[in-house]
Amino acid sequence: MRRIGAAVTRWILPSRGGHWCAGGFDAIIGPMQIVATMFWRRLDLPGHDACRLEKHGDGWQLDGAAVFRGENGQPARLDYRVHCDKAWHAKWARVRGWAGSLPVDFAIARAGNGEWSLNDQVVSGLAHCTDLDLGFTPATNLLPLRRLNLRVSESAEAPAAWLDLQDEGLSALAQHYERRSELEYWYQSPRFDYEGLLLTTPDGFVTHYPTLWQPGD
Repeated sequence: MRRIGAAVTRWILPSRGGHWCAGGFDAIIGPMQIVATMFWRRLDLPGHDACRLEKHGDGWQLDGAAVFRGENGQPARLDYRVHCDKAWHAKWARVRGWAGSLPVDFAIARAGNGEWSLNDQVVSGLAHCTDLDLGFTPATNLLPLRRLNLRVSESAEAPAAWLDLQDEGLSALAQHYERRSELEYWYQSPRFDYEGLLLTTPDGFVTHYPTLWQPGD
């Protein structure tokens, strides 16, 4: 995750084919159990985010919403869902909402061969990325933390397919996690020259993200 502004001139809209005719915001993916919830306040810009972690059959899902005011002063609302298999490998995601007067609608999918697509268009160079990172929310940091299941003092690289709303695309985001204690991880994102100590819940939600997010009031 990294902070974003809202200086966007247009938004990609998905086609009617592909994954999102068979599954989307209203898709039924087996029995659902709410595992955990989280509410954040944004620190770099005015905004909040709420998300819950759900168990769907033999998979996992993040279901959340972010509201914020971008760097250009325009308000935005983004609803998102990210679905993973039982091993926490990202399978698909949907981001819908608006920023100012502009509609937002992104459909993301990862095929069995590791190939990623955005709105039915294949994005090359991301086959090494197991995780999905939505650049406007801290919720998706939960995915590599749960997938890696690091022991204290262990570390790992976790490259992610990163959704950048400003560039309207997916690109590779190098990330490094080192578990410092039961609920603390040292996090590094070289692309953005960012590093900091993340505090988490036992379920894996990041609660404190230095300079970017903290628990909401």
